[in-house]
Amino acid sequence: MTESPFIHLAVRSSYSLLESMITPKGLKAWCVEQGMPAVAITDRNNLYGALEISLTLTDAGIQPIMACCFDVTDGMPKSEPTRVSLYAQNEIGYKRLMLLSSRAYLDAADGVPKLSRELLLDKTDGLILLTGGAEGEVARHLLKARIADARTELSTLASAYPERCYVEITRHGSEDEYACEEGLIDLAYELGLPLVATHDARFMKPSDAKAHDAMMCISNGQYLGQEDRKRVDASQYLKTAEEMRELFADIPEAIANTFEIAQRCAVKAETHQPILPNFSNEGRSESEELRKQALEGLEYRLGAADKLYAERDTYFERLDYELMIIERMGFPGYFLIVSDFIKWAKDNDIPVGPGRGSGAGSLVAWVLLITDLDPLRFDLLFERFLNPERVSMPDFDIDFCQERRGEVIRYVRDKYGADSVAMIITFGTLQAKAVVRDVGRVMQMPYGQVDRLAKLIPFNPANPPKLQDAIDDEPK
Repeated sequence: MTESPFIHLAVRSSYSLLESMITPKGLKAWCVEQGMPAVAITDRNNLYGALEISLTLTDAGIQPIMACCFDVTDGMPKSEPTRVSLYAQNEIGYKRLMLLSSRAYLDAADGVPKLSRELLLDKTDGLILLTGGAEGEVARHLLKARIADARTELSTLASAYPERCYVEITRHGSEDEYACEEGLIDLAYELGLPLVATHDARFMKPSDAKAHDAMMCISNGQYLGQEDRKRVDASQYLKTAEEMRELFADIPEAIANTFEIAQRCAVKAETHQPILPNFSNEGRSESEELRKQALEGLEYRLGAADKLYAERDTYFERLDYELMIIERMGFPGYFLIVSDFIKWAKDNDIPVGPGRGSGAGSLVAWVLLITDLDPLRFDLLFERFLNPERVSMPDFDIDFCQERRGEVIRYVRDKYGADSVAMIITFGTLQAKAVVRDVGRVMQMPYGQVDRLAKLIPFNPANPPKLQDAIDDEPK
């Protein structure tokens, strides 16, 4: 008899911040090694890693399944949220998944992301639902011996997700899982719903369990020695397909259905060409407007300079070259927009930095007042900022006064439209020194001992050393 293939449908990545140690690259390597053809990342309430994970897995010929694990609330005060997982079958489902993730954050009055039950049950086309195992609403009713309520809840989910609702079973070893499993299976058979086996993986291999436990303590401000604290089971590593088949040997259809779900999902996150808002001008094209402003700006800069660091013709030749590249690559509008809000900030007495990074190598940026550094004076290369051999979106590093940067953001949003302006998230990571100090704290080690260890790690903010490299370089 051929063994049923198993697909992991409940992997949390490191984008479930301080909840998982599984990185996209690590997951790719594991899937390649294990021969697993597809995998779903179900990060908690977010799709932060969707694009990176999708590109990383696809690069290795592995099918990424776009999914998300949601905390669901009924809106009642003091009620604990329950869990469901949603999987995008197609582009419609993926767009809905993005909307639901955004709403989970935007609608959170207390700052803790949660999805409303109303949204969960509305417009479900293109989505597959897993009921959340022992942490789902159906299981919650079963654990309180409310069988009729559990049946009603499962029927409601099945009606909202016709032919796309699976009863989720997990076996991490908790008492709640054991207590509700039989009831979940009975209800699934009674209502004719398929079972599916999942494993909430939080780290790569069994030996990572202690490190993950320490990370959980760092996240929750607790100590490893505390008895009553949040933790996950040591079994929550990436189990092999064989281990999962053994774990669910008594309900093989729950294993087979993981592959069925993977087959039903056919969408991935992809990169798209950026769409910039149009820069308004007096009937001129963006290229014409950029050239006009650049020539006027160069005359202003040269006239105001105490000293020229090259012949005037050299400045004009460099300007013409840069404009040609900018026009060829389709970025005149970007330069005009950035110049516009920087000029607005300066006109409104909002301090703006002189410019940093590769953008300082652009003469066009200097004459448009985006930067205050003459690239010819410092022999800076334009190609480090915008290279015709490697088409990518230019990116100026701009510093505004912290107290008034909100005014600049508001100006850009008002002028170009809220639907064309968005903030870009930045993810902080634990560097070697910080990790040593945090782990020492959760282990309740003496501060002096931890401080001595941390100081053995070289300080290099431009290229922070990896902890293993620091260990290898410091035999003590």
